[in-house]
Amino acid sequence: MPNDTPLKPDPAAAADPANLADPATNVTQAAADGRSLTERAYEAIKHDIITLRLRPGETLNEVQLMQSTGLGRTPVHQAMHRLALEGLLVILPRKGALVAPVSLNDALEIIDVRMINEAYCVELAARAATPADLAAIKAVLARSHEAIATRDVAEMMRIDRDFHLAISRASRNQTLAELLRGLHERSLRFWFLALSTPSHLEGVYEEHLELFEALAAHDAERARRAIARHIEEFRTHILKAI
Repeated sequence: MPNDTPLKPDPAAAADPANLADPATNVTQAAADGRSLTERAYEAIKHDIITLRLRPGETLNEVQLMQSTGLGRTPVHQAMHRLALEGLLVILPRKGALVAPVSLNDALEIIDVRMINEAYCVELAARAATPADLAAIKAVLARSHEAIATRDVAEMMRIDRDFHLAISRASRNQTLAELLRGLHERSLRFWFLALSTPSHLEGVYEEHLELFEALAAHDAERARRAIARHIEEFRTHILKAI
């Protein structure tokens, strides 16, 4: 029966760190495209939380994060507070911060809300998607082949997020798209905990492909069935991971 017991990542099930993007590389890339220092700090720290380099329950301080990101105190401080607002960090007054724990109940609640809202979203997308929308979704899907071949869990996680966001945009409902964006962001750590084996990556691709084909056919009912299967598979893997 669901409870609030924190999930403890299994090091053997986590992705090979060699396959994870280096935060320093992310910061360099961010500098090239003009993002602010705070945005660079936010993305680097968030990446480490989502990919479990920073473990649930781990204590942090600004100096440590300044060293890992290569950025100054002000952007790191601002990034930490933004991550706290998003529920990924817990600020400890005069002590630093704690990486927010994760629990089975958290995961199951997110899954239940996704099930209802994404079913509606894909129904809208199946009816409203333009050729440009479908091309954008297909382009995201095409990135899966290399990610699966190289067992790049971090990239496959990003593909899953981008795939669902592209579908949300195709729904033409901005409020729904923003709601689902938040749910997907909150799902990322669970994704990394539960879907880190090659067979799981291939399964996600097949589920994505099934959903894309339904959208391309403008078959709303088939799209609803496909997203329900996709989310139920995610639930199954989460339950097996604990």
